[in-house]
Amino acid sequence: MAQTVHRTDDVHPLIDPIGDHVLTTETHENAPAAVIRADEVQTVLSTLRTEAGLDHCACVTAQEYADRFETIYHLRRYVDPTQELSVVVPTPKESPISESAAPVYPTAAWHEREAYDLVGIEYEDHPDLRRILLPETWQGHPLSRDYNQDQPQIVSFREHERLLEDHREGPETMHLNMGPHHPSTHGVLHLNAQLDGEQVAAVDPDIGYIHRCEEQMCQQSTYRHQIMPYPDRWDWGGAGLLNEWAYARAAEDLADIEVPAYAQVIRTMGGELSRILSHMLAVATYALDVVGEFTATFQWGVRDRELVQDILEDLTGQRLMFNYLRLGGVAWDLPEPHEAFFEKIRAFLDDLPHKLTEYHDMLTSNEILQLRTVDTGHLSAETAKAYGCTGPVARASGVDYDLRRDDPYGYYDELDWSVVTEQGGDNFSRLLVRLREVEESAKIIRQCVDLLEDWPEDDREIQANVPRTLRPDPDTEIYRAVEAAKGELGIYIRSDGTETPARFKIRGPSFSHVQALSEMARGEYVPDLVATIGSLDTIMGEVDR
Repeated sequence: MAQTVHRTDDVHPLIDPIGDHVLTTETHENAPAAVIRADEVQTVLSTLRTEAGLDHCACVTAQEYADRFETIYHLRRYVDPTQELSVVVPTPKESPISESAAPVYPTAAWHEREAYDLVGIEYEDHPDLRRILLPETWQGHPLSRDYNQDQPQIVSFREHERLLEDHREGPETMHLNMGPHHPSTHGVLHLNAQLDGEQVAAVDPDIGYIHRCEEQMCQQSTYRHQIMPYPDRWDWGGAGLLNEWAYARAAEDLADIEVPAYAQVIRTMGGELSRILSHMLAVATYALDVVGEFTATFQWGVRDRELVQDILEDLTGQRLMFNYLRLGGVAWDLPEPHEAFFEKIRAFLDDLPHKLTEYHDMLTSNEILQLRTVDTGHLSAETAKAYGCTGPVARASGVDYDLRRDDPYGYYDELDWSVVTEQGGDNFSRLLVRLREVEESAKIIRQCVDLLEDWPEDDREIQANVPRTLRPDPDTEIYRAVEAAKGELGIYIRSDGTETPARFKIRGPSFSHVQALSEMARGEYVPDLVATIGSLDTIMGEVDR
């Protein structure tokens, strides 16, 4: 519910610095919300960034109501993400134009392009306002209320011809298409690269090739049963359980569902197995990208992934699209006999230190790999924050940010483990972080196994008592995130009192990391560009959605 702001001692400390600009306040389930004018976005956000310390623009959500359009900037602190504020910017139906946040938070540039593309909001002072997921010739905005799904998408050749105009940085540069069907782009990613000799003058990532309307499909699905299978498809590298957890956390907090402790331990164990599954794929394919190492390291990575997949198959019944989490817990208990299942996990964990030593011998100690990754793809901590980078990409630049510790959920705050950071900010540091994170995940898994083994038989509750049909209160809004394998995976949900969301927004970490590629690649050589893309470990399912 919205309320007018009066300057009293009751004003939230994060709202106080912008009190003179606030029209009303709202209450979102995760954070207070301040409603501001569309022509004061840059002033307000600049103040919040400098005076309130909200240096992380985690997500930007656009949506349309019956009487207005709305943009929400979900702001947090990197040093403490529990300190967060939603900045709501309404615009009239007849003229949905707002000031751009990109001059304050560079990461907002791509989010606002998506808002323009899918919803139809325009942003003044935007550095490059054009479509991002759909073709430039697309007719209409698919998430707007008046969008006609039956209209033809046929345009004249003149419209297509305009897209072929020369947009090179200068007459001395050469345009190079990289992708979308290229093994080193790790999916259907297209890069428009401008070369100055052998060096990269500019890179413009072109995304959207596998955009599948994931958010709209979730908006047409029920909270209780139909949404959960979708998150597995956002990251087919094996991090599906972590993606499921992102939706589960948002929906459970929205509906005030408390998960039993036993189920939280199972989730934590399964989530870290999923993280190892993802990191092993990242390391294996990186060896293939950078040193052409197919015979040993790549196959080791596939071998070790198979061992983890065997464990997860025993747990979930699936090897990739797990669909194991349920709102309020997990689908079923651990496989019987428990002792054999625990022994299988411990056998994998016991072999892991020796295997990681071999990975380091073949990769991080490899002179060729060092020549190609040390001091290439550099991303400073300041640039990482400006572009909303999280996960191993940010931690390899010295940004000590991990939602498992900083915004605790599951059973992480009861366990002994460490957040891995490196200070180099280069391709080599990102590889090191992932290898070291496998060690920390193993520590977490071992502690979970010990807990589950000794858990009282009469207290093994796998699900809370959740109603068959969930209908959260109307106009309830929430943004929640988890530490997925690639970084902060966030979900925004707005309910309308029905059993399906009115708005469902996915914040994938790879979306921000691909955006930052243009900063990292400028001035590098073409082979370095390949190494830099691989070091980001992007997955286009969560980029394009």
